[in-house]
Amino acid sequence: MNRSGKNRETILVVDDESSVVTSLSLLLRQAGYAVRVAASPREALETIGDNPPHLVIQDMNFSRQTTGEEGLKLLGDIKALRPELPVILLTAWGSIQLAVEGMRAGASDFVTKPWTHPQILQSVATALGVATANLPGKPGAPVTRAELDEKYNFQDLFGSDPVFLKALDVIGRVSGTDASVLITGESGTGKELIAEAIHRNSRRRDAAFVKVNLGGIPAQLFESEMFGHVKGAFTDARLDRRGRFEVAHGGTIFLDEVGDLDPGAQVKLLRVLQDRTYEVLGSSVTRSVDVRVISATNRNLAELVATGRFREDLLYRLNLISVHLPPLRERPGDIAQVAEQFLASMAAVYHRENMAFSPAALRWLQHQPWNGNFRQLKHTIERALLVSRNAVLEIEDFQTDGTTAEPSTDRLPQVGSMTMDEIEKAMILKAMRQYDGNVSRVADALGISRPALYRRFEKYGIEG
Repeated sequence: MNRSGKNRETILVVDDESSVVTSLSLLLRQAGYAVRVAASPREALETIGDNPPHLVIQDMNFSRQTTGEEGLKLLGDIKALRPELPVILLTAWGSIQLAVEGMRAGASDFVTKPWTHPQILQSVATALGVATANLPGKPGAPVTRAELDEKYNFQDLFGSDPVFLKALDVIGRVSGTDASVLITGESGTGKELIAEAIHRNSRRRDAAFVKVNLGGIPAQLFESEMFGHVKGAFTDARLDRRGRFEVAHGGTIFLDEVGDLDPGAQVKLLRVLQDRTYEVLGSSVTRSVDVRVISATNRNLAELVATGRFREDLLYRLNLISVHLPPLRERPGDIAQVAEQFLASMAAVYHRENMAFSPAALRWLQHQPWNGNFRQLKHTIERALLVSRNAVLEIEDFQTDGTTAEPSTDRLPQVGSMTMDEIEKAMILKAMRQYDGNVSRVADALGISRPALYRRFEKYGIEG
């Protein structure tokens, strides 16, 4: 990471400990940055006012105080003076709550002591990258789909709705950084496709993209699944197993359903996100990992934090950048384009050439609520394609697609006609249709937990 030349980024290091200042200055200069130093908040503010740097790394305590109040005040003063200036906080593990307060106040990141060189350099590169990516464009000129497609590879992401284009603009600009991204939105809004697009447009595009459905991993298997295990680590550990983070090393890991993590798993995940280190189950050797983390959830993590069900420090680690995907019902102008793309792709799969919608059918599709979003729309079109013998799909072809409530005259199959597994799979599929793919409602209706439902998805090859 050599930044030789006149336009090197300048980093201001603020700390009253000479050993810390010397160590950080040497590291940053070797990495190609220009470095200035300040031993006190007053000196730091004078430096920022006279000639602002590109980034500040500041300690949370000065003189003999250990409360962090000086650090928080300095952060507030910096943000009042230069709101756009990224600030990285240095704090101790015992002061994580203090770091969280700093993140609330506008800090870009926090690094705990003792820090490692790769940890500092990655935090610096990410903060500078995000600051550059967020530079404002021409005021009053919303980005167009054509402009985005010229800059980025957004294949499989259809639509030109203004809110959706803003989301695409954000993910395009931050794809080139290593910033963690949290994608929120209802089930079926395409969160996984967005995660794939971020990876596809990043410098890690040629490395692994590892998808992990956290809702489908039982709590007792979390460590083994995520970090791996060695032979003999537990009763059934007959062979060494690589964990998901090891597989994703050098690439991107996508943590889906992150809001479903139990408290114990949250602590274990926080450590690897905090230090980029982990231990394989059954081994005492600490390993380092280099990954870009993208996560997704259809739950309100802020509400979970408020009720104590999700760690606030983990939330800040996950959502350096937050992207919300609007539901399909808020993008009516995109429904026609998406529907035609779905029809074309599925017509090719089922060898049905020249399939089309009638104008009336297309208008009908545009006026449906689509509570299951893209997943429900795709299932609806696929079913209509399979039941209709015509080349042009009419409204009638969709009104028999099973999206309305099924008759209450359903009877159990005759004994011997289906196995228990077949009956269970059929009931899950029926519930998925009735609740438009809403996994939480399906699990409640079937009387099982979300993790148990995800295990059945895997068992029966059902797309959840």
